[in-house]
Amino acid sequence: MRYHALGGTGIQVSAYCLGTMMFGSLGNPDHEDCARILGTALDAGINFVDTADMYSGGESETIVGKALRGRRDDVVLATKVHFPMGEGPNRGGNSRRWIVHEVEESLRRLGTDWIDLYQVHRPDPDTNIEETLGALTDLVRAGKIRAFGCSSFPAEDVVEAYHVAERRGLHRFRTEQPPYSILARGIERSLLPTCRRLGMGVLTWSPLAWGCLTGRYRRDRPVDLTSGRASIAPARFDPTLAANRAKFDALEELVALADELGCTLPELAVAFPVTHPAVTSVILGPRTLEQLQSSLRGASLTLDDATLDRIDEIVPPGTDTYRADGAWAPAALTTPGLRRRPAADRAAATPS
Repeated sequence: MRYHALGGTGIQVSAYCLGTMMFGSLGNPDHEDCARILGTALDAGINFVDTADMYSGGESETIVGKALRGRRDDVVLATKVHFPMGEGPNRGGNSRRWIVHEVEESLRRLGTDWIDLYQVHRPDPDTNIEETLGALTDLVRAGKIRAFGCSSFPAEDVVEAYHVAERRGLHRFRTEQPPYSILARGIERSLLPTCRRLGMGVLTWSPLAWGCLTGRYRRDRPVDLTSGRASIAPARFDPTLAANRAKFDALEELVALADELGCTLPELAVAFPVTHPAVTSVILGPRTLEQLQSSLRGASLTLDDATLDRIDEIVPPGTDTYRADGAWAPAALTTPGLRRRPAADRAAATPS
């Protein structure tokens, strides 16, 4: 396993990171099985574990904390804050009030005295970024966290946070955690170059494109839309829908490319993000031990220039064949009122 410096912190992390979103009731409820998955990852050379307070309502952090007993000092441990953790308007978000409260809950569930990387899980338009950076800076100075980062922030928000930290003498985001896969390459346009310019580490998630790159879903085969992830978002997996045509066409070509290389489609998928020079670590999110072992086989796969050129032909750099599920979208896109003038003002000429 290769190791890379994490965003100028001096911390060395493995090129693959074990993501634990599937640990707990929303994925794998067997705590002992999850511990075996984590132990296998560590034995394979992975020293980086990523979780979040909201995964299975905190259960994932509890599982990780128990599984790391006796091995905590050898692991770079990351978790996140932002999503609601209960009823009430102040039990979520990026406010100082919530961050200071929730870091204590994460420390308790994880059974540790410190968190190596504490990440803001999503942007919060209701909280001034200076408020968030100030709270996180104080947690670093208090020794509760070693560094902090963000997740699914657009490039413009990353730049704004950088300059606010510089002007106010605050610590800055050291990492960004965006979705990235062969099918979702939009971050290559501005986010990855921005992170590289600012010296930030990048931890990418969903290398299998929310299951699309597992090889289970093919253009000319029936797709069971009633089970697995397809049951959660059937419109993303239905090959008969025109909106999915480009994705399923790309999948056929990628399957053929994997066959030529003598590897599986998942192995090709997890090998791809590692090739970008801005990417520090690729998060693998297995639900079972078999899924982890399948992904780990991609660790020794080297993609040469000819292969990467072929991938560029199938899915051009900087393009998305679908929007990654769970990725943040700004209100300017999701709220029609922010991109539409009042009806009376929409014509170029004034009413006569």
